[in-house]
Amino acid sequence: MKTAVPCYYHLDVEVSPERVGQVSRILAAHLRHWDLDNIVDPVCRGAEMLLRAIDAHATDKHTSIEMWWNGQHLITAFGGDDPDLRPDQDLRACLADIAAMSDGWGCCASDTGAKIIWFSQRARAGQRVPLVPTAPAPTLRTGLNVPRTQRVPALAASAGDHVLEGSR
Repeated sequence: MKTAVPCYYHLDVEVSPERVGQVSRILAAHLRHWDLDNIVDPVCRGAEMLLRAIDAHATDKHTSIEMWWNGQHLITAFGGDDPDLRPDQDLRACLADIAAMSDGWGCCASDTGAKIIWFSQRARAGQRVPLVPTAPAPTLRTGLNVPRTQRVPALAASAGDHVLEGSR
């Protein structure tokens, strides 16, 4: 069984009409690298919609894009420091489209005053891969047998005495 590895990607971009397609291709390449081909289209469409809306309405065109994959959901977040951009008014149509095509979405402010818009896509049932921790592989080929003739408190007391004698 293939196990999913949590993944993270961060991209800082200066938004312009030419960069929208480039950013979409970059995000698609990372999703394919993470074996998430089935959610490339909705994630890239949502990213393109947000980038175009930021380009049209924001005065500060710098934005940060982050993607987290946890094995079942991909969360894509856009953050910007533009104090004039109001998601409830300027991005209302864009956010309605994102809400319709994503499994979850939201908008919040960070501690620094940045606005963060995020949306999530769930891996479909046939593609879902559970996170399974792998057991550590032993480094020795043969195990060592340690005799337990003394009780544990006696071992701890004798080890403490030995350390005190050696430190004098």
